[in-house]
Amino acid sequence: MLLIFSLLSSLSAMAQEAAPTMQVASEASFSFNDIIIFMQEGGIFMYVIAVVWAAGVAICFERFYKLFFKLDVDGGSFYNEIQRYILSNDLQGAMRICSATTAALPRILKAGLSRAQKGKEQVGGAINAASFEVLPKIDVRMSHLSVIASLCTLFGLLGTIQGLIQTFSLGKAADAAQKEAVLTKGIAVAMNTTFLGLIAAISIIMVHAMLNAKADKIKGEMDEYSHKLLDFLETKQEA
Repeated sequence: MLLIFSLLSSLSAMAQEAAPTMQVASEASFSFNDIIIFMQEGGIFMYVIAVVWAAGVAICFERFYKLFFKLDVDGGSFYNEIQRYILSNDLQGAMRICSATTAALPRILKAGLSRAQKGKEQVGGAINAASFEVLPKIDVRMSHLSVIASLCTLFGLLGTIQGLIQTFSLGKAADAAQKEAVLTKGIAVAMNTTFLGLIAAISIIMVHAMLNAKADKIKGEMDEYSHKLLDFLETKQEA
């Protein structure tokens, strides 16, 4: 391709069209090479941070999928639909709706509806039992993310210390001509690992906060609408 472009360079019109394409390709290649050099200059801890970061990203994707697409539901709309079935004395229909989804709230409400004819205490007991089963599925591996964010920061700090030690130890033995190269290499190790460690930690912390907010929303709706269902069933039985 470079040969073709050089042969066509005499044609100004075609050269002007080809130049932006060549520039974009060159910049993309340069950026990729920069990443490789950045990792190599940072030393062994760069790869350690990358592996830990990758594990955190995998957990984030898994938790995002579960919390946003599997365990969450519009609590208000779902509860209103359940109420309509109960008012129509169609408990089986309400339970069928709950069984049609894998979300957390419907599983709690279904447990309560299954004991709707057996009194408030048994309804409450069934809801509590279902809650103990569902809650761990909401919080599973969430605590791992805070540990991973801390590890990324600490490995970045270790890389910084490694770079400083390398700079001082090798700098003493190096002559004047080599000191600049030794200093540059040590600073690259120190700064690159710190940078990557902080970027990894910040990204994991931000996603962790978002996932925690979604988990709290799911658990809050479970608590709210399970109590509403309990009171509604008791009121209906008294009526």
